[in-house]
Amino acid sequence: MKVGDLVRIKGVPGPRNSRRPGIVVKIFEKKCWRTQELGPMIDWRKIDPEPHAEVMINEKVLGFPIAELELV
Repeated sequence: MKVGDLVRIKGVPGPRNSRRPGIVVKIFEKKCWRTQELGPMIDWRKIDPEPHAEVMINEKVLGFPIAELELV
């Protein structure tokens, strides 16, 4: 995935509008604590940064882990 790619969020249930595609405007790395896998007690030393993307959808820029996005 790279800047300028057309993407959408994987597996979002609901109306068609919630699956609108967006354009990747920035790629960066940051840590993301996944409570469902790692539990509620946060310990940032246990995880490494992972790739994230800022995606423009309907004139709004939102951040997502790249693992949660799919190319269109």
